[in-house]
Amino acid sequence: MSASATAIGDVEQVQPVGAERRQWSLDEIMALFELPFNDLLFEAQTIHRRHFDPNRIQMSRLLSIKTGSCPEDCNYCPQSAHFDTGLEKERLMKVEQVLEAARAAKEGGATRFCMGAAWRGPRGEDFETALAMIEGVKGLGLQTCASFGLLSSEQARQLKAAGLDYYNHNVDTSEEHYSEIITTRSYQDRLDTLAHVRDAGMHICSGGIVGLGEQQQDRAKMLQTLANLPKPPESVPINLLIPIPGTPLAEAERPDPFDFIRTIAVARILMPTSYVRLSAGREDMSDEMQALCFLAGANSIFCGEKLLTAKNAAPGRDRSLFDRLGLKPEGAA
Repeated sequence: MSASATAIGDVEQVQPVGAERRQWSLDEIMALFELPFNDLLFEAQTIHRRHFDPNRIQMSRLLSIKTGSCPEDCNYCPQSAHFDTGLEKERLMKVEQVLEAARAAKEGGATRFCMGAAWRGPRGEDFETALAMIEGVKGLGLQTCASFGLLSSEQARQLKAAGLDYYNHNVDTSEEHYSEIITTRSYQDRLDTLAHVRDAGMHICSGGIVGLGEQQQDRAKMLQTLANLPKPPESVPINLLIPIPGTPLAEAERPDPFDFIRTIAVARILMPTSYVRLSAGREDMSDEMQALCFLAGANSIFCGEKLLTAKNAAPGRDRSLFDRLGLKPEGAA
């Protein structure tokens, strides 16, 4: 019997961690968060090795194809039109510009190319242009991912037909804490978009942000929402808040690094076959913190020097860290 099953409660009624299961209770997830750190990482790494090569990391590249003037009021986002962050606004990129960036990403070792646009949701000619971008990137032999905001069921079908593999739409935090962070769209709006994506036959990329002023229970509920979807997301990005001057969360208290690593580990336990991506915030993480995140089950990162509008860990630093840890990009010889 695993240590975490014992911690959860009656061992006769609780499946061992890593067993196939459909639903997780909040009490079970909170019990995982409360495990001794070493026990939690042992469980997470054990489960990770059942489903993945522990020394391979998926490399993804993220490009902002349309920057700024977003009508949403996400309190962490420099692209929101509600806040003065000094961000230079940019119109939708040309298709060939995006394909040039995708070629460079592939040459740099990326296997997935993600496109993000500061929209409430895609529409009109801009959506047609975005569909052409997806077709072009797919033609380069890369996995395709997009983050375009809220989708209708018809838009999801069009994205699938264009060759989109993954759609990113994060739930960000717990439903209870959500209204403290965003007021212009509801939690249910996000879940509806995820349902449209799944119904269209695409993979879901959905995770959250640590550092929004949430409590540990909010992190547990956020992961519970994702793990208990009809099918868990195939990709789960866990972001560390990057406080941006001009946003309401500019002075947010930085979470304890061990709390962040615990969130990675619990995500791995709840969603054993999902890629868990160490996403925003890596630039300010020590090499030691990143190494513990990989030990906790993170097996995907964004490469490149920029994540939409925020800085990312430099490629040279990533290569050095990988060499020191004996890690290799997924697909590399």
